[in-house]
Amino acid sequence: MTASRSRRNALTLGLRATVSFVAAVAVGASGALWPAAAAHAQAASPAALFAEPTAAMPQPPEVAARAFILQDLSSRQTLAARNADQQVEPASLTKLMTAYLVFQALQSGKLSLTQDLPVSERAWRTGMTGASRSFININSRVKVDDLIKGMIVQSGNDATVALAEGVGGTVEVFVEMMNRQAQVFGLKGTHFANPEGLTAPGHVSTARELSIIATRLISDFPNSLPYYSMKEFTFNGIKQGNRNLLLFRDPTVDGLKTGYTDNAGYCLISTSRRPTAGGERRLLSVVLGAASPEARANESQKLLNWGHSAFDVVKLFDANQPVTTAQVWKGQANTARLGRTAPVVVVVPRGQGGAVKTAVTRNDPLMAPLAKGQTVGSLQVTLNGQPWQTLPLQSLDAVPSAGWVGRLWDAIRLSIK
Repeated sequence: MTASRSRRNALTLGLRATVSFVAAVAVGASGALWPAAAAHAQAASPAALFAEPTAAMPQPPEVAARAFILQDLSSRQTLAARNADQQVEPASLTKLMTAYLVFQALQSGKLSLTQDLPVSERAWRTGMTGASRSFININSRVKVDDLIKGMIVQSGNDATVALAEGVGGTVEVFVEMMNRQAQVFGLKGTHFANPEGLTAPGHVSTARELSIIATRLISDFPNSLPYYSMKEFTFNGIKQGNRNLLLFRDPTVDGLKTGYTDNAGYCLISTSRRPTAGGERRLLSVVLGAASPEARANESQKLLNWGHSAFDVVKLFDANQPVTTAQVWKGQANTARLGRTAPVVVVVPRGQGGAVKTAVTRNDPLMAPLAKGQTVGSLQVTLNGQPWQTLPLQSLDAVPSAGWVGRLWDAIRLSIK
């Protein structure tokens, strides 16, 4: 009891409901893509995944498309958007969700790249509909690796259906899996009717939600990117080039997917990774409803170039660097370090990095047990005194509960505050 009381008396008294401080920041490098999430992560609002543009954002260029959105994946900020929540037909951009489930099946061991899958009549007939096919033969067997290349590089509807049947058993079951995964992602404006993206009643998505699917694919399965950067693929003696023209024009572009139907127009989701001082920065653009293949490439390139050139990168804290130390009650430790398990990076208009300040807010008292990585507060980022971005703060330490004597002692102290 004496040792316990001595340790407890060392605690700082005088709790406050909210603790704030201002931290100095320095312009630096954006380290890496936000950390990969588990394949079955909890549902989250798509808007919550990226900070929305503020009035202080520079104006984006004019984009000749029905809808667009530009995301900074390193800082999780939306840099520009128009009609981003309008429901549209996603065309072959649908195949990003199909690919997510395929790579999920590979990760779990349900599929292997060397495994042969049968080509059903349904897969073959779907390939005969529209212009996108991999020319796989009915009743043949094709390796999963080749089907993935056919789906991604050639946008083959036949290869896509063969993969869907390989994962789900039937197309109908696979479509149910797609819609369940959309719910896991927190998507409210997306509903799938098929795995390949051909026009169908109720087959819709939005620019914002397509960007979420693409972001999750990149972050959860980075091994998918080499497929998306392939410029051509030959199957059955037929060579087809990737329809993403930016792969041939911009060496920093390493994906992602084109789409087209009469209703959707010409669509492109593209991602570009460019170096910054000491690191790199990845942007992702979604352009929907452009007038031609050339237009979707030009408008996407315009957005990417603007996003890379109009902003400075500000690195606030390294991964696992403590932002502050918080008092913990009823725990085996008196304090816990608060920070983030990923680098804390923001982007600001060019030349304004010195105007960034941060403040920590948490709801006290913090009570044990605390799990490592548990969200326990937030980091408010301001630019020139105006709100810019809010990021969750995590406990960098696990703090188990104290014994009954320690818990009782802290309960008494808290009761008189």
